[in-house]
Amino acid sequence: MDKILSIAPGRTCLFGDHQDYLGLPIIACTINRHITLMAVKNNKDYFFLDKPDIKIKRKIYFKNDIILPEKADFFLSTLQVLKRYGCIPNCGYDIKITGTIPINAGTSSSSAVVVAWVQFLLKAFGPQELLSPKSIAQIAFESEVLEYNFPGGKMDQFSISLGNIIYLETGHDFLVDVINSPLDGLIIAESGVKKDTIGLLKTLKENSWKAIKEVEKQIPNFSINDAKIEDLNMYFDCLTDDLKPYFEAALGNYDVTKKALHEFKKETLNLEKIGSLMNLHHHYLKNLLKITVPKIDDMIDAALKAGALGAKIVGSGGGGSIVVLSKKENEQQILDAILATGAKDAYAVSVDRGANVHFVNHF
Repeated sequence: MDKILSIAPGRTCLFGDHQDYLGLPIIACTINRHITLMAVKNNKDYFFLDKPDIKIKRKIYFKNDIILPEKADFFLSTLQVLKRYGCIPNCGYDIKITGTIPINAGTSSSSAVVVAWVQFLLKAFGPQELLSPKSIAQIAFESEVLEYNFPGGKMDQFSISLGNIIYLETGHDFLVDVINSPLDGLIIAESGVKKDTIGLLKTLKENSWKAIKEVEKQIPNFSINDAKIEDLNMYFDCLTDDLKPYFEAALGNYDVTKKALHEFKKETLNLEKIGSLMNLHHHYLKNLLKITVPKIDDMIDAALKAGALGAKIVGSGGGGSIVVLSKKENEQQILDAILATGAKDAYAVSVDRGANVHFVNHF
């Protein structure tokens, strides 16, 4: 077959922002916004990439030695990682990549592109046994994070590959649980404020780990995975004032995520309870990690005043987007209230299936 269609959804984080780089769990879900990669065999020795949404075209000669530039190039890093897995391109493709996922908005457009690229390459060149959601996610994670020694975690790649709502233990021996509970009433709102993902993540990760290591030095057998929020004052005795907010945020967000998982495992979801946990999660992100900006604060305040059950910033912070949980009957008034703050966009979304790839007879 000469034509391949690879699709990857965006994602939003419901619980666990700034937790995955600490090896702590997250709860995230895919949304019905997508990256679409359409590939047609060209029988050349290169991939011709056309990204009309951002007006970029390029050729990648796959027979050349891969030299990664200083600025991240995930198309090349993926080829390098996949080569180690035995995926060796032997024919070129004309590739068009389009998307409905907002760029630089905290909904993982870049990770969706990487997942779609990984899927395409494996479908075209094998090994076919790696075309499973977990394998695709792991390869995308290695290509996007490990290959560049970036500070990110595994949430984006695994959420996008597996789909639905997932609970992900992000430590070395990570466990993933797909939650199939229907979750209605989700809203995504874009601030339009650009963010410095890598720089912000690096600072927060370093300070959070520094705080955890200080506690480990002073409390025998301490593990953040076993720590309890009720013992916070005991842990504070080990820390200087500048590190306390990072530790409290790590422990508080961990506690919130565990409580949220308990709610998601119930037969009937209590949206009010889940919303209140989202609000508590946002408290830690805003007041302790201080990752919000005035536009984000205004959007969240407006959503809650208009009847939202819960609202929080998504992703690394410093801009980007928020996710809101509402009852269906309040959806439009919440959207109107958010847009009235000057938000770039706001729209209802639904939980989506995971990434997928297949040969096609026509486009």
